[in-house]
Amino acid sequence: MSARAGIGYDSHRFDAGRPLRLGGVTVPHSRGLIGHSDGDVVLHAITDALLGAAALGDIGSLFPDDDPQYQGADSTRFVRGAVAALAAHRLAVGHVDVTIIAEQPKLAPHIGAMRAATARALGVPMEAVSIKAKTNEGMGWVGRGEGIGAIAVATIREALG
Repeated sequence: MSARAGIGYDSHRFDAGRPLRLGGVTVPHSRGLIGHSDGDVVLHAITDALLGAAALGDIGSLFPDDDPQYQGADSTRFVRGAVAALAAHRLAVGHVDVTIIAEQPKLAPHIGAMRAATARALGVPMEAVSIKAKTNEGMGWVGRGEGIGAIAVATIREALG
């Protein structure tokens, strides 16, 4: 098998009563993201990208949002579950590339920590994880500060050994 790629997307609205979790890191901000789990759009998009590359469904097929065991769950659990699903099919993560779309907060100071936490969850070197942040230049729901979105691309390959 040659390398395969998958794309993932996720978005959530802000809520004042929750911490903001992105890329497995708590980012200081006055609002977090609404979600059945911790609302980490970065890790949700990565999970979908990995599962899509392997044609194994999506995050909701492995971790349904109506299952009480995932209420408030750390989304690192979903990434690790996707990696385990890949391994069961003799597949491994090659690289992930994520773009976060957010007007606020400024994410540049947190990108290194997000990359490190995401790499740990994926079981890959930090060099195999790219995370970038962009604004929407004030346009649309992101521009109005209603929430945050993330787009991820992941490559997978046959597992070695």
